[in-house]
Amino acid sequence: MDAQTFDNPHLSRPTNSPPDDADSPPSDGQTLVIIDQWCAITCTSETSNHVPDRVAALVEASIADNTRRAYQSDLGRFEAWGGRLPADPAIVASYLAAHSETLSVATLVRHMSTISKAHEARGLPNPCRSEIVRATLRGIKRSRGIAQRQAKPLLREDLFQVLDAMGVKLPTSVKDARDRALLLIGFAGGFRRSELVGLDFADIERVRQGLIITLRRSKTDQEGAGRKIGLPFGRTRHCPILALDNWLAVSGIDAGPVFRPVDRHSRIASARLSGEAVSLVVKERVAAAGMDAAGFSGHSLRAGFATSAAQAGVSTLKIRAQTGHSSDAMLSRYVRDGELFVGNAAGTLL
Repeated sequence: MDAQTFDNPHLSRPTNSPPDDADSPPSDGQTLVIIDQWCAITCTSETSNHVPDRVAALVEASIADNTRRAYQSDLGRFEAWGGRLPADPAIVASYLAAHSETLSVATLVRHMSTISKAHEARGLPNPCRSEIVRATLRGIKRSRGIAQRQAKPLLREDLFQVLDAMGVKLPTSVKDARDRALLLIGFAGGFRRSELVGLDFADIERVRQGLIITLRRSKTDQEGAGRKIGLPFGRTRHCPILALDNWLAVSGIDAGPVFRPVDRHSRIASARLSGEAVSLVVKERVAAAGMDAAGFSGHSLRAGFATSAAQAGVSTLKIRAQTGHSSDAMLSRYVRDGELFVGNAAGTLL
């Protein structure tokens, strides 16, 4: 059975797992209303019967599905441990301490943010603002460190090695054509895996210079303002535009999701490829090229683009225009990694 196809139902439908970068805490600007039938955090409220259906539907729509699932998962874990709402500051501090060795610091910060929002949404005293909770978290950060586990970037040279292992010519097999287009479009666009699998045929506009891809919605654009990204024709043997054209020609796709599951008999599903499948494609193709696949994931394409662009001397403004990072601060970790050997002092001396 092909783990990346619709023979595996878990990879062709949404799951309850948070996205690649779900360790980052939810935005303080998000509205959270606690109503048990539809709220982002599973709580009960005496006011739930007095809220108009239209209001309930609109408030539900104000929170992204992935954020809602993350809230529910975080609060569910707190309650399974023995926590209840309202929670005493000592209980929250004990919860953090109990998980200080098993959960990452970033995940604990997110859990605390969820507990905080659950209290504030119900008008309850917020235990997460107490000094005992803050001091406990500071102690965990000092003892554990705050460095987050990051996906290993698939750099330009590594990507070319992976693509060369698939063959120099454009593939005619369905799965190879899909994977080649997936890797090149994901890298060239600096896409999050959710953005990559969310692409529809209608989102692609052909222009003289290449393609304009419209992202209808993304992690940093939950209200759906949309963002356009230019993908120029490649100057190397690995052109993302030609790879995508080849996949669309081989698959016959002319509407709906661009990237879809393919079974072992080369049958293409009508459903959208899942984010988990993107990670599996990356790992499988990296391993097939003779590289160690450990540390690679669906986020490796985005990280690899940002790091490679920094190494090539591309300005952070231009990198952000492609990746959609909201600030230089969010992009800085890729830039730092990409410039480790640029003008390196040791290289000058030794």
